[in-house]
Amino acid sequence: MNRESLVRRSCAAIVLGLTVLNIAPAPAADVIAEWGTVKAPPAPELKPVKLDGKTTALLILDLQKPSCTMQRRVRCVDTIPKVKKLMDAARAAGATVIYSFAGAGDPHETADPGLAPRDGEWMAQRGPDKFLGSDLEKRLKDKGIKTVIVTGSSAQGVVIGTGSGAAQRGYKVIVPVDGMSSDDAYAEQYAAWHMYKGGPAVVTDQTTLTRSDMISF
Repeated sequence: MNRESLVRRSCAAIVLGLTVLNIAPAPAADVIAEWGTVKAPPAPELKPVKLDGKTTALLILDLQKPSCTMQRRVRCVDTIPKVKKLMDAARAAGATVIYSFAGAGDPHETADPGLAPRDGEWMAQRGPDKFLGSDLEKRLKDKGIKTVIVTGSSAQGVVIGTGSGAAQRGYKVIVPVDGMSSDDAYAEQYAAWHMYKGGPAVVTDQTTLTRSDMISF
């Protein structure tokens, strides 16, 4: 092999090596390593909704003592007057109201006397998806419900769990962001984003985020 051919081959090898280096992907950082640099997306758009009381159910989920107290979860206590006002409006419109109580399911443990359920309106269910292990779906079907308003604590538990469960069963899901709570604002933000855009399309396509004073019947 003459010198000119050797030089050509050497140059080709160098170019190939540089090309490989240029296209090789850099090691990817994981979400924990990038945690402090991730920017939150813009806040979800809240929309007004007008509902038919006869085909709507207001779900008041796990707003109970001892979790919903000033000592345990202040953010839950802050939702009580909003949920109560929404409950009164729902009742006046002939909407169905359904409560859930975690643990032993004692309706006397409601977070506020003004939120006390009426006979036949409550159920005991421990998990975040209130459809599981309960007669919630039967209750909704028996009443001809098409839309559910999901309120409660914790946001990352019952709101995502029951809201997603309802959406996957074909119900329209309304989530008033001032009617859900958790131990801190980040968990509420996570829940709002999941129901708005972060979750699967079968959930987000069926869900509308709003505020309690933007709901009318």
